[in-house]
Amino acid sequence: VSIMSLSNTGRNFTTPVYRDTLQTAVVKNVITVVLCISINYINSALIHTFKKHQVFNMNPRYILYIHLVINDIILLTIFTLIQVLSYIVFTLNVSLCIILLMIAIFANLNNPLTLAVMAVECYIAICFPLRHTQICTVKKTYVVIGLIWVLSTLSILPDLFVALATESMEFFQSRVFCLRENIFRNPYLREKRDISNTVFLVIVWLTLLYTYFRILFAAQAASTDAKKARNTVLLHGFQLLLCMLTYVFHLMIESLTYLFPKGVLAIRFAISIFVQVLPRLISPAVYGLRDKTFRKYLKRHLFCTSVNTHPQKFVRPL
Repeated sequence: VSIMSLSNTGRNFTTPVYRDTLQTAVVKNVITVVLCISINYINSALIHTFKKHQVFNMNPRYILYIHLVINDIILLTIFTLIQVLSYIVFTLNVSLCIILLMIAIFANLNNPLTLAVMAVECYIAICFPLRHTQICTVKKTYVVIGLIWVLSTLSILPDLFVALATESMEFFQSRVFCLRENIFRNPYLREKRDISNTVFLVIVWLTLLYTYFRILFAAQAASTDAKKARNTVLLHGFQLLLCMLTYVFHLMIESLTYLFPKGVLAIRFAISIFVQVLPRLISPAVYGLRDKTFRKYLKRHLFCTSVNTHPQKFVRPL
């Protein structure tokens, strides 16, 4: 039987905290931790492969890809940490929760923006091949990544400032069940979050659609590279769809909980795995498995197998 208790969130605030039985809690946390370790192991191997070979770390496309992988690691680690702590101590100090949530929100906002930039890079490589090396340099790539972090920071910092201005010091010293709506409680922040998410997603979707159709027209000339680039942009679109699930996370939980009120804990866990964990499997597949060059070096680091180290003609991934 599930147990519900009230957690203190300040002098006049309480939040219901639902608790699983010990056996159920252990099963859920084992599943989450095993998935986290497995996916992060693969993603860490991708990062290690990237760092060890100059063919990758001097290529803007791979740099953007690894930035996506790093954000996936951050998101998955923070999600798993919050879930495990919520079962061990049930509630967290508000200040600690704010730190964890803001790191996760940064990474979550970074992903769709990175996908948009990767689509633009594919578009330039196919439609402006002679200018690609001048436009897409390593230095400019890192500048763009810096801009992505700045945009993500500007999107979430107002929430923090509003919370600091409207909440009492007692609130920041209290304990809550670590959810965004339990920390940033001002109703205007939800409207602001919805508007900013919509603006980000509209810009990213327009970018993906524009680059996809431009590459599609280029593919009419039966260019193999153009067709690969078209398929890659399609995969970016699929990744973006998965990213969008985080924006309807609470709506999905509320809808299913309304239909199955007794299954709130199972619903929250299942949707959390589906939205926060499983999408992290996509990034390794896009380049780690599809790209021949990356796959060759990745197999050596994952399975300690030898590869042909003689110089080979580099095949540009798309």
